[in-house]
Amino acid sequence: MKTPGSNLDLNVAGFASRLLEVNETAARARVIAQTAGELFPATTVIVYVLEEDVEGQFWAARAIVGDGAEPDRRVEPSYGILGSLMQSPVTGIFEGSTLVREEYSHLNVRRTVRSITCVPLLANGTLVGAIEVISFENTPDHALLSDIEALSEIAGQALVSSQAYETERNNSLSSITRVTQFYDIEKVFSSTLEMDQLLPIIGNKSREMLECAGVNIWLVQGDGSLLLIHQSGVDATTHQDMVQAAGAGIAADVSDNGEPVLIETAEDERLVRRNANIEEGRVESIIAAPLIDKGSLVGVVEAVNRLDGAPFDDDDLFVLTSLNETASIALYNASLLQAERKVEVLEALVNVSQQITSTLDLDRVLKAVVNGPSTVIPYERAAIALEQRGRMQLRAVSGTSQFDPEDPQITLLRQTLEWASLLKEPLLISQHGEDISSDREETEAKFRHYFSQTASRAFYVVPLADEEGRVGVLSFESSDPDFLSVAHFEMIKVLSSQATVALRNASLYKEVAFVGVLQPLMQKKKEFLALEKHRRAVVLASACAAALFLVLFPMPLRVDGRATVAPAHAAHVGADVEGVVKQVLVKEGDPVRNGAVIATLEDWDYRDALAAAQAKRETAAALMNRALAANDDTEAGIQQAQSAYWTAEVARAQERLDRTLLRSPIDGVVATPHLENLVGHKLKSGETIADIVDNSQALVDLEIDQDDISLLAAGQTARVKLDGFPSRTFQGRVVVVSPVARLEGDTRHFYARVAVVNRDNVLRAGMQGRGKISTGWHPVGKVLFREPVMWIWSKLWYWFGW
Repeated sequence: MKTPGSNLDLNVAGFASRLLEVNETAARARVIAQTAGELFPATTVIVYVLEEDVEGQFWAARAIVGDGAEPDRRVEPSYGILGSLMQSPVTGIFEGSTLVREEYSHLNVRRTVRSITCVPLLANGTLVGAIEVISFENTPDHALLSDIEALSEIAGQALVSSQAYETERNNSLSSITRVTQFYDIEKVFSSTLEMDQLLPIIGNKSREMLECAGVNIWLVQGDGSLLLIHQSGVDATTHQDMVQAAGAGIAADVSDNGEPVLIETAEDERLVRRNANIEEGRVESIIAAPLIDKGSLVGVVEAVNRLDGAPFDDDDLFVLTSLNETASIALYNASLLQAERKVEVLEALVNVSQQITSTLDLDRVLKAVVNGPSTVIPYERAAIALEQRGRMQLRAVSGTSQFDPEDPQITLLRQTLEWASLLKEPLLISQHGEDISSDREETEAKFRHYFSQTASRAFYVVPLADEEGRVGVLSFESSDPDFLSVAHFEMIKVLSSQATVALRNASLYKEVAFVGVLQPLMQKKKEFLALEKHRRAVVLASACAAALFLVLFPMPLRVDGRATVAPAHAAHVGADVEGVVKQVLVKEGDPVRNGAVIATLEDWDYRDALAAAQAKRETAAALMNRALAANDDTEAGIQQAQSAYWTAEVARAQERLDRTLLRSPIDGVVATPHLENLVGHKLKSGETIADIVDNSQALVDLEIDQDDISLLAAGQTARVKLDGFPSRTFQGRVVVVSPVARLEGDTRHFYARVAVVNRDNVLRAGMQGRGKISTGWHPVGKVLFREPVMWIWSKLWYWFGW
């Protein structure tokens, strides 16, 4: 195309083709700037596009061709020479001599400006952008301006279409991103079933997705009011655990009609009421949507104040409504878990109730009370103390059948329960960090000491009392200060009432003498007398024969227990003198004999000392002989004493030299690894260099219950079967029975040490298995019924105490 008055050929079709090759606004602006730059050499060409954001309309520089000037990225629409296009969208040339700097202050120029040309870009008569040509040498020819004006309408249409393309693309990407976010949020909401963890997740994720200042989650209560169960972010008009009655606010209105609400301006009367007496953090815009589970409204979610300052729109309300659908499902699943846990609590309560009401055995009742609730209550120790003869006595601790009254932990627990027995109501003391939840300084000091001595951080105590008076006190402890929930408190309340009744009945029943023995015996007597005469004779004869068999027939009595191979006989090879290791003659696993040299030390100093002593001894002997030859008895006596002294010194030096040879004190095997690496290592006097182990005979420790200790004696035969050799049985004899018991868990055990021949060195320290000790031949009755007879005997002694 040839433009009138121009000497340049303008290829409009080529220009349009170049614009169609790209779709983005920045790329098309670049093509426009390059084309204008070709028309106006030695200039800087800037292409602006009119854009709009929350702050309003502005000029945005989208392309620059040429050097010498850099524009601001954001220019006010009515500012300077660009503002003239907003008033009159026609091409204008501004001479540099007539321009003032303020009219083009949006340009950072480094050269003298000769002229600035502004060409409007129109689309269907609407200003959409501008071409700015900064000339530093010559003013553009008017003929060239007509050429670029011919391009402006095409360029304007191209920019409008590119902006429409980018808007559609961004909307598509936004939709894809939104779908992805919904998918991720659905997975996040389903990641937990714990209500305490789920509510913060819902609040935080909703606030992130809506990009707002705060999110409030309200749940419907039994009386129809709303409780602010969780608050994420900042909302100065509400607070945690706030209750909103029907008709008292936006959330209550949504709860009443079940319809979502969008309020875009703070002038709305509902927000005016909400912002009353609020100076900072006022709600400018809000959206609220109901939480509906299977057609029933369970709560309301509010989102307040977008972070960008813009009001919420229908898209935001749609997002919140969609989020609530997913949140409703997650909350429903969490509520199912809570309901299931309540069922577990009820089942555990019923189970414990059956245990404590089905027996009058006081010990069984006590164990059921402290151990039964552990299936649903996450405590680490429970204890119960009963009032007996005016004093509180600790009777049961969870996890143990017996406890040591002298144990410092048990003593501290007993003292705490004695203090708690004076309480009238249940009391929970917990520690968060350094803070202890107590109103009294004495109580705080007491439990600060208690918590410092134990691993507990929470102590819950419940007094047990009925109409007749105080029965005892029940306590629960945990290292988690928040280990009890509302359901747990309710369970403990019911349990304590049932336990009080059961303990009172068991205590009264225990005071009735022989009631547990006489009643079944009388029933058996009636059944026996009801039999026919010949059947009674058969029963009596059978009983006599069985008694004779149990008393007269012998049977071996064996005591068994857990077996552990004890460490073998070991000896340490050490240095008697200080020195550097010169040579190591053995390595780990080598057999050695008693007296064999294990290693040698550097002996130059000791050899020098020996040679010096020998030389002085010979010198003294020679002087003594010379004095004798000269009949000088006095000198001969002196030199004889010197000779005797140096003879002793030679012996001592020889002894020290011999000690540089490190020898094995026993027959055995070298048990020190990497012994050869000690060459060059300096040993101090008494320092050990190697261990020699003698495995020819092993000691096996058999763990024996204290009830069987009276049957054991040294010299009894024993058989041991170890887990590492299931097909072999090792024989030995008891060499010693430990004189002191050891506490293993809740039971005290003694140890019988059995010597077992270990010629092939297969027994190694630490091996475990089972062992049996033969204690001799005893009547069958003693072998079979020894344990129950001993238990009955101990109970009789406990009852009567003779």
